[in-house]
Amino acid sequence: MYALIMGSSGDIGTSTAKNLAKKGWSLYLHYNRNAARIEKLTQELTQNYPHQDFIPIQFDMENDSVDKLTQQIFGLDAVVFAQGNTYYKLLVDISEKEIDSLWKIHVKLPILILQQLQDKLAKTHHGRIVFIGSIYGKVGSAMEVVYSTVKGAMSSFADAYAKEVASLGLSVNVVAPGAVNTKMNTQEFSSEDLENVKDEIPADRLANPDEIADLVSYLVNIKSNYLTGQTIYFAGGWLL
Repeated sequence: MYALIMGSSGDIGTSTAKNLAKKGWSLYLHYNRNAARIEKLTQELTQNYPHQDFIPIQFDMENDSVDKLTQQIFGLDAVVFAQGNTYYKLLVDISEKEIDSLWKIHVKLPILILQQLQDKLAKTHHGRIVFIGSIYGKVGSAMEVVYSTVKGAMSSFADAYAKEVASLGLSVNVVAPGAVNTKMNTQEFSSEDLENVKDEIPADRLANPDEIADLVSYLVNIKSNYLTGQTIYFAGGWLL
């Protein structure tokens, strides 16, 4: 079994890669700038699972042609879109370039990638597609208006696309976390801000990337075929 993990150098992508490798998956490990982290991850996985393949793929989602990515993909059973970025700004302060970046990375490029990979995913009649979305795609967040918009679009795409490809054996789902203890959040927000968010979460803590990876692992399993077109909110009761 082969899975493509977009954003493998991020915390959720790395946790997902380790989880799937442990379950016997071979992996295409996408990254853009974090070559050192991917090299370390590839070495670790190859050492631990020498009979599986771990293939790094460098691809810039903002500037490269989709062909550069898809031409390196051969056998494929699952795609996990764990890439992401955000800008914490008022709507009136966000630039057009930043808006385009959010749209391309979260929505446009995944659609173009799936256009080219659908036939490969459908070949075994149990292809799996999982997006890492956000609870903000449901409730929206001030200071992250465009980010909330593209995450909502992601869920709408999954809902519609799941209906279109169900007869091909493909499932399409979104895992939508609340606050997760990732580098993206710890770099974007102060420890005081994160502590204030934690106080609002009924579970009284942030989610861990490993927990997100566990849910992704279930969704790419062959046995999960009847679960499709869903956005699963993983937020400890926060904002729901």
